Amino acid sequence: MAQATFSVRMDEILKKQFDELCQEFGMNASTAINVFARAVVRQRRIPFEISSPEKDITREGAMQAFKALRAQARENGVADMNLDEINKEIGLARMETEA
Repeated sequence: MAQATFSVRMDEILKKQFDELCQEFGMNASTAINVFARAVVRQRRIPFEISSPEKDITREGAMQAFKALRAQARENGVADMNLDEINKEIGLARMETEA
Protein backbone atom coordinates (compact mmCIF):
# COMPACT_ATOMS: atom_id res chain seq x y z
CA MET A 1 0.00 0.00 0.00
CA ALA A 2 1.35 3.42 -0.95
CA GLN A 3 2.19 5.76 1.90
CA ALA A 4 1.22 9.43 2.09
CA THR A 5 2.53 12.20 4.32
CA PHE A 6 0.17 13.93 6.72
CA SER A 7 1.46 17.14 8.31
CA VAL A 8 -0.17 18.66 11.38
CA ARG A 9 0.67 21.87 13.21
CA MET A 10 0.20 21.89 16.96
CA ASP A 11 1.47 23.61 20.06
CA GLU A 12 5.03 22.54 20.86
CA ILE A 13 4.21 21.63 24.47
CA LEU A 14 1.17 19.59 23.39
CA LYS A 15 3.32 17.71 20.85
CA LYS A 16 5.91 16.91 23.51
CA GLN A 17 3.22 15.65 25.90
CA PHE A 18 1.59 13.63 23.11
CA ASP A 19 4.92 12.07 22.07
CA GLU A 20 5.73 11.13 25.68
CA LEU A 21 2.32 9.56 26.23
CA CYS A 22 2.53 7.63 22.98
CA GLN A 23 5.90 6.26 24.11
CA GLU A 24 4.25 5.07 27.33
CA PHE A 25 1.71 3.25 25.15
CA GLY A 26 4.57 1.63 23.21
CA MET A 27 4.01 3.52 19.96
CA ASN A 28 5.07 6.69 18.24
CA ALA A 29 2.87 9.65 17.36
CA SER A 30 2.52 8.50 13.74
CA THR A 31 1.12 5.15 14.85
CA ALA A 32 -1.28 6.86 17.27
CA ILE A 33 -2.59 9.14 14.51
CA ASN A 34 -3.03 6.10 12.26
CA VAL A 35 -5.00 4.32 15.01
CA PHE A 36 -7.23 7.38 15.31
CA ALA A 37 -7.72 7.63 11.52
CA ARG A 38 -8.62 3.93 11.25
CA ALA A 39 -11.17 4.29 14.08
CA VAL A 40 -12.75 7.30 12.35
CA VAL A 41 -13.02 5.46 9.03
CA ARG A 42 -14.26 2.21 10.62
CA GLN A 43 -16.88 3.90 12.82
CA ARG A 44 -17.65 6.66 10.30
CA ARG A 45 -17.57 9.18 13.14
CA ILE A 46 -15.14 10.85 15.53
CA PRO A 47 -14.69 8.17 18.24
CA PHE A 48 -15.30 10.59 21.09
CA GLU A 49 -17.68 13.43 21.83
CA ILE A 50 -16.73 16.91 20.72
CA SER A 51 -18.74 19.62 22.39
CA SER A 52 -18.61 23.25 23.25
CA PRO A 53 -19.36 24.44 26.76
CA GLU A 54 -22.49 26.49 27.07
CA LYS A 55 -21.53 30.09 26.34
CA ASP A 56 -23.74 31.85 28.82
CA ILE A 57 -25.50 30.42 31.80
CA THR A 58 -28.86 32.10 31.80
CA ARG A 59 -31.32 32.44 34.65
CA GLU A 60 -33.81 30.42 32.60
CA GLY A 61 -31.29 27.63 32.02
CA ALA A 62 -30.33 27.56 35.69
CA MET A 63 -33.98 27.37 36.74
CA GLN A 64 -34.61 24.50 34.31
CA ALA A 65 -31.65 22.60 35.78
CA PHE A 66 -32.87 23.30 39.34
CA LYS A 67 -36.41 22.12 38.51
CA ALA A 68 -35.05 18.97 36.90
CA LEU A 69 -33.02 18.21 40.04
CA ARG A 70 -36.07 18.80 42.26
CA ALA A 71 -38.14 16.44 40.11
CA GLN A 72 -35.40 13.81 40.35
CA ALA A 73 -35.30 14.23 44.14
CA ARG A 74 -39.07 13.70 44.31
CA GLU A 75 -38.82 10.59 42.14
CA ASN A 76 -36.09 9.19 44.40
CA GLY A 77 -38.03 9.97 47.57
CA VAL A 78 -35.48 12.40 48.96
CA ALA A 79 -37.18 15.73 48.29
CA ASP A 80 -38.10 16.32 51.93
CA MET A 81 -34.71 15.55 53.53
CA ASN A 82 -33.42 18.12 56.02
CA LEU A 83 -29.80 19.30 56.21
CA ASP A 84 -28.86 16.86 58.98
CA GLU A 85 -30.22 13.92 56.95
CA ILE A 86 -28.38 15.09 53.85
CA ASN A 87 -25.11 15.40 55.79
CA LYS A 88 -25.62 11.92 57.27
CA GLU A 89 -26.09 10.48 53.75
CA ILE A 90 -22.94 12.24 52.57
CA GLY A 91 -21.01 10.80 55.54
CA LEU A 92 -22.25 7.28 54.77
CA ALA A 93 -21.33 7.61 51.11
CA ARG A 94 -17.81 8.79 52.05
CA MET A 95 -17.35 5.85 54.43
CA GLU A 96 -18.38 3.43 51.65
CA THR A 97 -15.88 5.04 49.29
CA GLU A 98 -13.05 4.75 51.80
CA ALA A 99 -13.81 1.08 52.59
